[in-house]
Amino acid sequence: MATLKEVKTKITGVKKTAQITKAMNMVAAAKLRGAQEKMEAFRPYTAKFNETMSNLSAGANTNAFPLMENRAAKVVELVVVTSDRGLCGSFNANIVKLALRKMREYEGQGLKVSFVCVGKKGFSLLKKTGKVRKSYREIMSSFQMFHAREIATDLAQEFLAGRSDRVEILFGKFRSVASQVPDAAAFLPVQPVQAEGGAPRKISGDYIYEPSTEEIMDVLQPLYLNVLVYHAMLEVGASEHAARMTAMDNATNACKDIVHNLTIVYNKARQASVTSELMDIVGGAEALK
Repeated sequence: MATLKEVKTKITGVKKTAQITKAMNMVAAAKLRGAQEKMEAFRPYTAKFNETMSNLSAGANTNAFPLMENRAAKVVELVVVTSDRGLCGSFNANIVKLALRKMREYEGQGLKVSFVCVGKKGFSLLKKTGKVRKSYREIMSSFQMFHAREIATDLAQEFLAGRSDRVEILFGKFRSVASQVPDAAAFLPVQPVQAEGGAPRKISGDYIYEPSTEEIMDVLQPLYLNVLVYHAMLEVGASEHAARMTAMDNATNACKDIVHNLTIVYNKARQASVTSELMDIVGGAEALK
């Protein structure tokens, strides 16, 4: 049985851990507000971009645009967006599990699979597969559009060169502070934007484009890819801080439970020690009679 001093040392250590996890919870809450504001501010831009792409691509000959070319898939590239930091529960692990499940699914169809990792945690978990083509680390805390542009440009070049035939982007979708789920979205070839439910979107009004639709699409498609990557990065940023808040709150509560249990052990040990001393005193007094 542990001595009183050992139990007291454990209680002190766990209390210090609880202080750290509580502080991390508060930091995550503050960072979440900033990440949420960025994500929500970007949503109207994304929605308007989707509407514009929908109007342009409705009825368009997709094979006329290299980035919309649907060809027989031989190589599938999975872009796995995770955080650079840990201590956020199973958030990153769930995204990687989705990536590995998709890898097995595509390989079962006879397709070759490669990974592009955005975020250090995804890279550290997937590098053992030997299928990571490229990784982008230490960029998830800044949320800079030029990072998204660099990633999107690389993916587009690989697709246009024929080194990949299909690209999907996997990320943690932010639903609420208490709920973040792994999600997957088609990235390349660029798909005509559809309404909810999968039905083709109707053109909202008549448009005359100047210059031609083809010229506008050639300019907008690379920008659209930038938007998709940046959107995924913002979703993961908000989801990471929300998951860390939950994880640190759970850790703080677990520390409190441990302190409670150790306090009971300490009190029982102290009571036993006092009882033993009293018995020794009484025994000594009886011996002197």
